[in-house]
This record gives sequence, C-alpha cells and structure tokens, in this order.
Amino acid sequence: VQLQAFGGGLVQPGGSLKLSCAASGFPFENYGIGWFRQAPGKEREGLSFINSDGDSTYYSDSVKGRFTISRDNAKNTVYLQMNSLKPEDTAVYYCATSYYSDYVGLDLGHYDYWGQGTHVTVSS
Repeated sequence: VQLQAFGGGLVQPGGSLKLSCAASGFPFENYGIGWFRQAPGKEREGLSFINSDGDSTYYSDSVKGRFTISRDNAKNTVYLQMNSLKPEDTAVYYCATSYYSDYVGLDLGHYDYWGQGTHVTVSS
C-alpha cells in the first residue's frame, strides 16, 4: 500500500490550494480515504473523509465550508480543494486509509496506511 500526498506550498491568507493523494498497491476503489494535518507542536487532526464511491463525505468543523474532498477512482487519486486559507491552516497534510475497507470516519487509530505528508504554509 502506497499513498503520496502532494501539492502543498506557500499561499497567502484567503488563497486556495489543491492537494492530491495518489494511491497504489491496493484496490483503491474499495477504500475510503481520509485527509489529516499536523501543525507544529499540535496533535494530528482529522479533516475530511470520503467513502469508496465518493458519494459520502465528512468534514471537521475546522474546515467545513472551506475545504472540499473528492476522488477520481480511474486515477487512483483523492483531492482536497482548500479555499479561504488561514494562517492556522499551516501544517503538514497527510492522506491515509484503513486496513478495513468498510471503515468510515476520522479516528486516527483506525488508519493503518499513511502517505508522506505535504507542507502547506499560509502566510503573507
């Protein structure tokens, strides 16, 4: 199982960024994917989840209305469109999946496979 998040960078407050999570080594179309982030000195935080079909999504209160998760099963890729970015969104962003294909949620303890994170810095 391999997951790789990319697309991070430096963006000004109020700006947008789109992250991608490329997956391989497992039947991607059968698994939900979660996005997480970890800011310096803080615990890892669950942000958004999308189910295998892409027809069910979940967002944490911290990103609801600003971030949109989507997936393209033909490309084995999940996306996180981030709008109205704030300095407090600065963190390393990760995508992950559970060993169990039917897991739905953002409980860190249920995520077994993690991609290498991508850095997002929101600053003027």
